[in-house]
Amino acid sequence: MSNSTRGGLLRRHRDFRLLWCGETAGKFGASVTGVAMPLVAVSTLNAGTFEVSLLSAASWLPWLVIGLPVGVWVDRFRRRPIMLAAAAVSFLLFVGVPIAAWYGWLSIGLLLAVTLLAGTAAVFFQTAYSAYLPSILEPADQPEGNAKLHGSASAAQIAGLGAGGLIAQVAGAVNGLFANAATFLVSLLCLSGIRHREPPVAKVERPPRALVREVGEGLRLVAGDPWLRTLTLFGSASNLALVGYQSILVVFLVRNVGLDSGAVGGLIAAASTGGIAGAFAARRVAARIGTARATLLFELGLPVFALLIPLTVGGAGLLLYVVGSFCVSAGVVAGNVIKSSFQQAYCPPALFGRLTASAAFLNYGTIPLGALLGGALGTALGVRPAMWIMTAGVPLAALILYFSPIRRVRDLPASPREDSSKEPSVPAGIESASV
Repeated sequence: MSNSTRGGLLRRHRDFRLLWCGETAGKFGASVTGVAMPLVAVSTLNAGTFEVSLLSAASWLPWLVIGLPVGVWVDRFRRRPIMLAAAAVSFLLFVGVPIAAWYGWLSIGLLLAVTLLAGTAAVFFQTAYSAYLPSILEPADQPEGNAKLHGSASAAQIAGLGAGGLIAQVAGAVNGLFANAATFLVSLLCLSGIRHREPPVAKVERPPRALVREVGEGLRLVAGDPWLRTLTLFGSASNLALVGYQSILVVFLVRNVGLDSGAVGGLIAAASTGGIAGAFAARRVAARIGTARATLLFELGLPVFALLIPLTVGGAGLLLYVVGSFCVSAGVVAGNVIKSSFQQAYCPPALFGRLTASAAFLNYGTIPLGALLGGALGTALGVRPAMWIMTAGVPLAALILYFSPIRRVRDLPASPREDSSKEPSVPAGIESASV
C-alpha cells in the first residue's frame, strides 16, 4: 500500500506523531527562551549590552566544548532515554529561575549558569534526536518525516519569537519562564508516550582513550567523504554569512530603515514564514528534479535574493526585505530537509551520532565568528555596507556546493556503496552498513 493511500505520517504513525509534538514544543520553548532570557536580564537585572551578549554566547558554547564527545556518547547508548533526560533537565532549569527570583537569588551569574546548562541539554537532545529519527521511520518515510519536522520547527520558532515578548508582557519577564518550562514538560510527556523501544546497544570493551579515537572517527568521516565534507564546509561558510548579517539586522532596520521595535518583530516574523514554505516544497522539488539539483536550487538559487535586503528602505521598500529574507529562509530550511534525509540514509547507523556532532561542531563554530565579523564591519564601514558584504556571502558560500560532486549528479547517493567518487566514504577500519 502506498504512502498516499495510507495517509500522511502524522495520521498513521503514532510514535512519529508524538516525536513531532515533542520536538515542536521544544523548538517553541527554545525560541521563547531566546526572547525571554534577555528580557529578564534587561528589565529585571538592568544588565548591560555585554552581559546580555554573554547569554547568547553561553547558549552556543556547549556545542564547541562538548559537541564532539556527545556524538560518541549518543552512539554508545539508546537515544530516547537521553532525550528524556535532556527535556527533564531543561524543564527543571527554567522552572528554577522564577523560584530563585521569589527568594531573591536571581542574578546575571544564575542566568548564565541556567543558559549554559540548558545549552548543554540541547546538545544532548539534538544529537540524540537526529540519530533517533531513522530508528522509528522506514527509509521511504524519512524524507516526509524530515519535511514535517523542519516545517513545524520553523513555524514554532516564528510563533515563539512573538509569544516570548507577549508572555513577558502579560506575566512578567521572570514569571513568563514558567510558560517556557511548560513547553519542555510537553516534550517530556510526548517522548514518554513513544512505544518504540530501541534494541540495547551492544557492550563493547573499549580501550583507554577510546573516546578520543571515536571522536576522531567522526571527524574523519566528515573530512574523508566528499559528500559529507562538502555539505559541512558549506554549512560553516553559510552560517558565517547568515549570522553575520542577522547580528546587525535589528540595528539596520531600526537606525537605517527607521522602523520601531514592534514593526521590526512583525517584519522578521513575516519574512521567516519562508522556512515553512521551504519545508513543504523540499520533498516535491527534490522528487521532480533530483536531490542534488534541488540542493543547488535551494542553497544557491534562492539565497541570491539576499542581496535585496541591503536595498530595504521605508514604505513600499520594506517588501525588498520581506522577499529577500523569505527566499533565504525558504532555501535554508529546504536545504536542511534534503540534507537530513541524505545523511540518515547515507551514514552508517552506528556512526550517526558522531556525524551529527562533528558536523554541528564545525557548523556552529562559525556562528560566534559571524556575529563578531558583522559587528566589526558595521562599526568600521557602517551598517548598510556591512549588510551588503554579509548578505553577498550567503550565495557565495553556496559556490562550495557548485564546485563539488553535487553539481555533476542528479541525486545525492543513498548509501556509500552508490558513491562513484574514488575517495573513501567511510574511514578505514569502520564498517559501513545500509540503513
